[in-house]
Amino acid sequence: QVQLVESGGGMVQAGDSLRLSCAASGRTFTMGWFRQAPGKEREFVVAVTGSGVTYYADDPVKGRFTISRDNAKNTVYLQLNSLKPEDTAVYYCAAGLTGSYYLPRSYDYWGQGTQVTVSS
Repeated sequence: QVQLVESGGGMVQAGDSLRLSCAASGRTFTMGWFRQAPGKEREFVVAVTGSGVTYYADDPVKGRFTISRDNAKNTVYLQLNSLKPEDTAVYYCAAGLTGSYYLPRSYDYWGQGTQVTVSS
């Protein structure tokens, strides 16, 4: 069992940046970030393997969001730059990949989420 704790969300203006963190209670391999806006399905943002290979969703996040990880700290980071109002969502990290990295159902463990709100 792995516990995940996200932090770093907040309320910002369009164009601002945020850095989200996801601390795991133990060693993890592939980890993903997803987001869910009100009334919408949870969508894939980015994933990173244990060796640092990254997979980003296509537009609109590619080029603005950057994932990184510190295996010594069992922590994954998501740098959000040039934020837009449409980026407003609860951001979740996930671990325990059992299938396709871009599908929520492929992950066994989830954090509680951190809210990101971007105003225009």
